[in-house]
Amino acid sequence: MQELAMSRGQTDRADFDALIGPHLDAGYRTALAILRDPDAAHDAVQESAFKAWRKLNQLQEGKPARPWFLAIVANQCRSERRRHWWSVIRMAEVETDANRPAESSAENVDIDRELAKLPREDRLALFLYFYLDLPMEEVGAVLGVSAGGAKTRVYRAARKLRPGLEMN
Repeated sequence: MQELAMSRGQTDRADFDALIGPHLDAGYRTALAILRDPDAAHDAVQESAFKAWRKLNQLQEGKPARPWFLAIVANQCRSERRRHWWSVIRMAEVETDANRPAESSAENVDIDRELAKLPREDRLALFLYFYLDLPMEEVGAVLGVSAGGAKTRVYRAARKLRPGLEMN
């Protein structure tokens, strides 16, 4: 009987790993975009994976796991930012992807500076849509709004970002 329970637990774990594993990198990048601290982002994803395990019964059958998991990550990051007063003033550099083509450092500085000026939710909307390339339905699921609401948020965030990036 214990063997059956043990093998069932291992099967459940393997199923969970197969369900969430492919989304851990996207979860980390999402957490990094919100928290802007690599260590805090790792902690948030780890805590989010634990919460996802506990809330697995809330994942609706037939619905994709990625927006469900990224919503848990985003909520965990929001909780972390509220919990730590110092995170308001602490702005770590976002890790760059070594596979991206090199751009001039002046362009990177301008974009990073202008993104840092945006509110967290605007940065998150832009990150989910442009960086993770999520469809609007999934962006909306992560943000807790409809696809139309997500489209509006991405559009407004991009409009806020544009003036700081225009050439003089």
